[in-house]
Amino acid sequence: MKVSIITVSYNSDKTIKDTFDSIRNQTYKNIEYIVIDGNSTDNSISIFQDNSDIISILTVEKDNGIYDAMNKGIQKATGEIIGILNSDDVYFNNEVIDIVVEVFQNDKTDIVYGDIQYVSNDLSSVIRNWKSSSYIKGEFKKGWQPPHPAFFVKKNIYDKIGKFDLNFDISADFDFMFRALEIGDFKSKYISKIFTKMRIGGKSNNSVKNILRGNQQILKSFKKHKKFINPVIFLFNRFSLKLNQFIPKKVK
Repeated sequence: MKVSIITVSYNSDKTIKDTFDSIRNQTYKNIEYIVIDGNSTDNSISIFQDNSDIISILTVEKDNGIYDAMNKGIQKATGEIIGILNSDDVYFNNEVIDIVVEVFQNDKTDIVYGDIQYVSNDLSSVIRNWKSSSYIKGEFKKGWQPPHPAFFVKKNIYDKIGKFDLNFDISADFDFMFRALEIGDFKSKYISKIFTKMRIGGKSNNSVKNILRGNQQILKSFKKHKKFINPVIFLFNRFSLKLNQFIPKKVK
């Protein structure tokens, strides 16, 4: 079973080597690794060349944002399973893809997801633990969502429901997972294991302005799919769930 892992990057020379090492060290080897770079102006191209042994497909060209780049990667992917690993993220250990593939094979599921940790820039300290849970229909309305960096799907899901909606430049991942789980009703399996370590400071949470915009876009996603909610209750629940995730401790 081939797994396509997509990394999109732009001027990520300070972190992407860790991402590459994370892919290289996976015990599961049938990985198609796709890197989509938005014409970086730092030392990224040199790093790509130094790690060409693990890169199956490399595209370096201007894009229209992170989700446009992800869509390019999905279009090029030939694996049965697709996962997305950001250019400042790493897998929690070397067995993550092995675990994911085993679940897909044994449970005949369409979606597999786990947990993530937000960590410091040196990857040594945990800032926030995002422990998810098994999906129950209607949970999105209660502020719940799975962590996208730990979200693996069968490629045919993108074929059936489409890729990321570029109208949501901050929250297209929420919209896609909402379409896949709530609207599409694809079979999912939650694994209570940490899949990904994610450096703090992504676009959706690197400023109060982007947090507010991200939540506004999530509310628009509900409206787009004609799923009406009480925005006050939704945002309160969403904030409460995130607040419980802040438990600093050392990564083991």
